[in-house]
Amino acid sequence: MDSPAPSVSQAPAGPPTYWLTRFVILRLLGAIYAVAFLVAINQIVPLIGSHGLLPVGTFLRRVSQVLGSDGAGFAHLPSLFWFWHSDTALLTVAWVGLALSCVVAAGWANGLLLAVLWVLYMSIVHVGQEWYGYGWEIQLTETGFLAIFLCPFFDWRPFPRYAPPMPVIVLFRWLACRVMLGAGLIKVRGDEVWRNSTALYYHFETQPIPNPLSRWFHFLPRIVLRLGVWFNWLAELVAPFFVFGPRLARHLAGTVMVLFQLNLILSGNLSFLNWLTIVSALACFDDGFWARLLPQRLVKRAEAAAAGAEESRPLRTAAWVVTAVIAVLSIRPVLNMVSPGQIMNTSFDPLDLVNTYGAFGTVGKERLNVVFEGTLDENPSDNAHWKPYLYKGLPVALNRRSPQIAPYQLRLDWQMWFAAMASPNEYPWTVNLVWKLLHNDPGALSLFANNPFPGRPPRYVRAIRYRYTFAKPGNEQGLWWTRDRLDVWLPAISTDNPRLLAFLKQTGWIP
Repeated sequence: MDSPAPSVSQAPAGPPTYWLTRFVILRLLGAIYAVAFLVAINQIVPLIGSHGLLPVGTFLRRVSQVLGSDGAGFAHLPSLFWFWHSDTALLTVAWVGLALSCVVAAGWANGLLLAVLWVLYMSIVHVGQEWYGYGWEIQLTETGFLAIFLCPFFDWRPFPRYAPPMPVIVLFRWLACRVMLGAGLIKVRGDEVWRNSTALYYHFETQPIPNPLSRWFHFLPRIVLRLGVWFNWLAELVAPFFVFGPRLARHLAGTVMVLFQLNLILSGNLSFLNWLTIVSALACFDDGFWARLLPQRLVKRAEAAAAGAEESRPLRTAAWVVTAVIAVLSIRPVLNMVSPGQIMNTSFDPLDLVNTYGAFGTVGKERLNVVFEGTLDENPSDNAHWKPYLYKGLPVALNRRSPQIAPYQLRLDWQMWFAAMASPNEYPWTVNLVWKLLHNDPGALSLFANNPFPGRPPRYVRAIRYRYTFAKPGNEQGLWWTRDRLDVWLPAISTDNPRLLAFLKQTGWIP
């Protein structure tokens, strides 16, 4: 039986509606999916393709050997690529995902379409190895799963005849609560610089990939940076407790969380993490809020849909079933969150339906960066003419301003940020990268901003580790960075190096 629906622009005293909230959430989610699949189109083949740095075929074989069979591997890491994992398969999934994401971002979405997107992206994440080992990857799969049940399964109109199921709106708030609270708790437990409010003295300079405004933020007065840490506590440790509160409390909590994420967007290149966190935080706002911000034509369309709304028993049943499943699966993540041994960015189920989150539990006090260099000289000493391979995001040239990358992600740059704080033994694929640079491999070179040897490959490639610091704005040399050489991270290697050849054959990276 049809049931009357209240107006989307009702006074706060009336029951809240979420037609516009659903519209905004799905549009932003579609845009984020589109960026994520675009990243895959441009980078997935050189990273995990058949001749990539970490080939997916090798990975799947090793998983099968450890677990005993492909079936056990699929159960542990569900992915379409267990059935077909050629370079064509990787690109097909990425292109189909991009096309469908654009449909959602344009305003057309239903449960079936969102389910396909969820399966496609989860398939990439589960075989992406360390390139896809970041918290926002499983956060996108969890967010994408919830979105399946936010709208009808077949009706893909921007304002379908069925209202958004309230249990799913609550699940989005629960996701926002866990993301923010997990990040806050890991900071409290993780590093003294958070507890004494000095973390932002270092963060903007040492974060993975600074952006054009990061240096400006870094040189703000110390009292402002301390206030930034306190705002961090407000957003991550206070606001999450009010996402289930009364309307005013929810709106204030949502506003604080969104403003916090926008501040992070302005000050760094954190992939699509911040935009994705905003998606779940938007569930704090009802239609009365959006009616004051969105164009009146959208508001009127939402009101017309609400006026003719029908109740869908299957949609309501599915929403409650998913809520029950999420409630059960939340037990382990919540126990982890309150545990003194809290771990972050971890999934406890093979479908990544409910995960743990957290970011920057520790903040480095110095920025280390590994720079790959090549030479054509016969003698690979320091006196040789070494030319650097410029990253697309990480600093190399001292006069180059940090670029704006996010919400796009440069996966090689991110991994090299981690690698600079460790040894090459912990990142063996860097040896495969050197081998490819020695052969001017087009795929590997596509991950860098330049090829310093366009005519013929270098004779030797090495990697030097530097300490980078922001140069003060307005310096006479026009520098963006200064740096000090620390050590040789990888010694000079040539194609006829016997240890290199033996290692590459042992790992299966060359025949």
